Amino acid sequence: MTSRLSLNQATTTQWDMPAFVEGCARAGLTQVGLWRGPVADHGLERSAKLVRDAGLTVTSLCRGGFFADPGAIEDNRRAIDEAAALGTSILILVSGGMPPGSSDIDGARQNVIDSIDELTPYAASCGVQLSIEPLHPMFASDRCVVSTLDQALDMALLFPANQVGVCVDTYHIWWDPNVYQAIARAAGRISIFQVCDWITPLPEGVLLGRGMMGDGCIELRRLRQAVDKTGYTGPIEVEIFNQSIWDSPGDEVVDRVITTYQDHVL
Repeated sequence: MTSRLSLNQATTTQWDMPAFVEGCARAGLTQVGLWRGPVADHGLERSAKLVRDAGLTVTSLCRGGFFADPGAIEDNRRAIDEAAALGTSILILVSGGMPPGSSDIDGARQNVIDSIDELTPYAASCGVQLSIEPLHPMFASDRCVVSTLDQALDMALLFPANQVGVCVDTYHIWWDPNVYQAIARAAGRISIFQVCDWITPLPEGVLLGRGMMGDGCIELRRLRQAVDKTGYTGPIEVEIFNQSIWDSPGDEVVDRVITTYQDHVL
């Protein structure tokens, strides 16, 4: 029942890298999604050995992108190296928002395409696919100018499928009236599928408004079925940013992830 389940590290920020790996292994999980920050805190080589020795598969590394930032290309090359070292073929790209003082969103989106074009040869040489993640439109100004799955797919289709795919995250796309057509169109391009729920009222700052599966209003099973219909058989990552979850004991969080995943996603 949990063979496809992957726990994204952002769900349990109360755990450092060793505790996260130990907690996942203790719960019988075999797959994890990692974030660059905790990996760097523990050390890249030590983190890679830790997950390897625990028998865990790394399903993705988050995040690259933020292409409006100074030094973005060099930082993304480092992220590609880190993904390869950790044994994952998927680097998730959060494209970044508007440059300071700019109102040219079309230019910002073109910069995303140009940056990916510059990075793909290096990523391909490292065996890493770049996965474009669209974020909810409320994040367009500061985090991600790619706001719909169709936009992400339009960008991905400019490149070979083995080099650039899309990340389908239920939190960011559930609201889109075209989401099911977009998922069908993404067949062969879905590199990772992430789940959590949308809860209201949103907290101040909105970033931490993700909920445990079944606590919100997203049709998670319907979205999972649509993704599966494209032929995607890969991991289903649970990624939740929520302060109350982060304040809870990690083992309790993992137990609830497994239960709600089985009840609301499968």
